[in-house]
Amino acid sequence: MRLKKISIINYKNIKSTALELSPKVNCFIGNNGEGKTNILDAVYFLSFCHSNFTNIDSQVINHDQEFFVIEGDYEGDQGQQENIYAAMKRGRHKQFKRNHKDYKKLSTHIGLIPLIFVTPSDNSLVTGTSEERRRLMDVVIAQYDHTYMDALTRYNKALQQRNALLKMETEPDATLMDLWEEEMASAGEEVFHKRSQFVEEMTPVFQDIYDMLSDHHEAVSINYVSHGQRGPLLDVIRRDRQRDRAVGYSLHGIHRDDLEMMLEGYPMRREASQGQTKTYVLALKLAQFSFLKKTASGTTPLLLLDDIFDKLDAKRVEQIIKLVARPDYGQIFITDTNRDHLDHILQHVGEDYKLFHVEDGNATQC
Repeated sequence: MRLKKISIINYKNIKSTALELSPKVNCFIGNNGEGKTNILDAVYFLSFCHSNFTNIDSQVINHDQEFFVIEGDYEGDQGQQENIYAAMKRGRHKQFKRNHKDYKKLSTHIGLIPLIFVTPSDNSLVTGTSEERRRLMDVVIAQYDHTYMDALTRYNKALQQRNALLKMETEPDATLMDLWEEEMASAGEEVFHKRSQFVEEMTPVFQDIYDMLSDHHEAVSINYVSHGQRGPLLDVIRRDRQRDRAVGYSLHGIHRDDLEMMLEGYPMRREASQGQTKTYVLALKLAQFSFLKKTASGTTPLLLLDDIFDKLDAKRVEQIIKLVARPDYGQIFITDTNRDHLDHILQHVGEDYKLFHVEDGNATQC
């Protein structure tokens, strides 16, 4: 899949811009705060129906305006044409259209335009909470398996209902508790197996990419940790019901899943330098790209790289450039404040690129 043209109006600080894009590499250069990341986030919005940085759609409308509009014209790997339109007025529900027809369910759009977005904030995958690492799995699996989000939604609804019962001052209805636990277990087992399969298949790809980026300097691993590994999930959820009543929420279930990220057998968050952390996260995202390319109906994902070269030594920057310049990567969007980095990339990809200067929310081709 490639984005041929995008039009953005009143999206964050982007007042109005229309860009004709290269099918291979599109570079955006400018100082921090000028709008480079916002352009990439608009591209992300057209794939996921929301911003990468917030689920509150009204927050992406320019502060001085009453609406935003994003429209993209795409061409699929087999030559098919797609027009995707997103818009919202303050106080109204957003509109989302494919080829000028409204979606009945936005969830059916996810996966049509597979995409991987790498940002500086991704370092929190290593340093942050387990919720962020679960979201990492959810974002990728949802792009190739629509039944996954249905199972996850059913699980979260049952979890919410069980937690409400656990918080009751009086003893909750045992039959109702049983029903919600059974729903949690049924949907949770489905989510658990899909996450397990995803991590198992992605891990060797991730390790190969990290080896290349680090020039084989250190060994890394990733382990999936879940209460689903302790036996039938229904038994695990019910095992400590009285303790759950005492604390007022569910202590066991796939909502506590995590990924252990390891460097030389030790936790990344304790052992890794800033450069190693950034390399780890980038390798993880590029592994997801390779995984999606094989699973998402044979569609090549878009790759968005936002200010990825900071805190990396010259050798790792060189390896990244060589990797993404390969022909098996499709359309790439890159932002940077350093023109030298971008010039280096463009030397590797030849003439099939476009370079845009971004200032005060305006993007102009260089």
